[in-house]
Amino acid sequence: MDFLTKELENLKASGLYRTLRTIEGPQGPRVKIDGKDVVLLCSNNYLGIADHPRLKEAAIKAIERYGVGSGASRLVSGTMKLHEELEERIARFKGTEAALVFNSGYTANTSVIPALVWHGDIVFSDRLNHASIIDGCALSRAELKRYPHKDVEGLERLLKVVSGQWPVVGNNVSRLTSHISRQLIVTDSVFSMDGDIAPLPEIVTLAKKYGAMVMVDDAHATGVLGKTGKGSLEHFGLECEENIIQMGTLGKALGTFGAYIAGSRELIDYLTNKARGFIFSTSLPPFVLASAIAAIDLVEDEPELRQALWKKTWYLKKWLDSMGFDTMGSETPIIPVFIGDTGKTMEFSRRLLEEGVFVSGIRPPTVPEGKSRLRATVMANHSYDDLDMALDAFSKVGRELCLIS
Repeated sequence: MDFLTKELENLKASGLYRTLRTIEGPQGPRVKIDGKDVVLLCSNNYLGIADHPRLKEAAIKAIERYGVGSGASRLVSGTMKLHEELEERIARFKGTEAALVFNSGYTANTSVIPALVWHGDIVFSDRLNHASIIDGCALSRAELKRYPHKDVEGLERLLKVVSGQWPVVGNNVSRLTSHISRQLIVTDSVFSMDGDIAPLPEIVTLAKKYGAMVMVDDAHATGVLGKTGKGSLEHFGLECEENIIQMGTLGKALGTFGAYIAGSRELIDYLTNKARGFIFSTSLPPFVLASAIAAIDLVEDEPELRQALWKKTWYLKKWLDSMGFDTMGSETPIIPVFIGDTGKTMEFSRRLLEEGVFVSGIRPPTVPEGKSRLRATVMANHSYDDLDMALDAFSKVGRELCLIS
C-alpha cells in the first residue's frame, strides 16, 4: 500500500491535495466554519430552500408516517407510494409523460447513458460536460466523439462524418465502427464550472436532422432557468419531444437530494428495466421524497425566489466585472472568477475565508491545467449586505495578490 503515501505526497507537492471543509448548521447564506461566521458563496442551494420550513415539515411528516428507510431497491420492495407521487410531480413539472427518480445525478448519468448506447453506437459529448457524463460515456463503451465547447458547427461536422456526408481526411477522425445503430448527443444545459448555457435549440435541430437522441443534463438549470423554473427547455421555448431525455437533480436549486430522468412513458419503462444504477440501488428514503415534492410546489408557488436569485446574480456579476475580474461570460448564478494559476487560486480562496467569505477554489482535474478559478454561486436569500461584504473581500484580496489594479 506504499502507493497511497506516494500519491498523497505528489498531490500535496503539486497543490492538488484536497481536504474537507465542515459547515456548522444549515446551508444558509451565512454559515459557521471553525466557529467563525462567514458568507457562504459556493453552495448550489440557489433558491436558498434547503432549510425552508415547508421542506422540513414535509420531511418530518413523512418520517412519522413512513419511517426512515425504504428497505430495498425499487424493483424488489423499495417502491413506496411517495416514489410514485414524486415521479408524477416531476413529470407534471417538466411537462413530460413520465419520470424516474435516481439516487444522485452521478448515478443517473452513469446509468442512463450506458442504457441508451453501447458498443457499436456513437455518443457526441461537449468537451466541458460534467464528470458524471464523461464517466457514463466511458461505461457505455460506445464510440465517443467530443466536440469543442458549445461549437454547433463542430458537432455537425462530426455528425456528417458519421452519416457519411463528410470526407474522412488522414487521422482527423477516428475509425468508425462498421455498423452504427444509435447516436446520442449529450450536453449539460448549464455548465457547472463556467456558468454558461448550451445552445440547445441548435443541438435539438441537428439531432432531428441526423436522427440522434438528445440527453440534457439540467442539474444546474432545474428551478433556475425558464419562466417558471422548469429548466432549459422552457428557457428556450422548446417542446418536450420524444427524442429528448431530460436529466435533473433535486439537490441543488430544489434543496433536497437525488435526481430524475423525465421523458416519454416508453423511455421510463425502458430505463426501469435497463438502468443498472436504478435497478441495483436501495431507493431514496421517504423523507427525501416528501421534501422534494414540497420543493417543486414551492418553486411554482413562490416565483419571487427565482426573481430574487437573478437580481442578486446580476448584482454580484456586475460589480465583479467592474473591478476587473474575468467572470468568463457566465450567464447564470454560477459566477467563475478566472485566475489561471492553481497556487494563486487556492491562496485567493484561503484569504477570502480569512475575510469572512467562503468561495471554493477550483483546480485540476476538475478544470484543465492553467484554468483554475474561484467559483462563486449566488443564493436567493443572500442579502445585499452579504454580497457587498463579499465584493469588498474580493476587491481587497484581489489587489493584495496583484490580480486587479
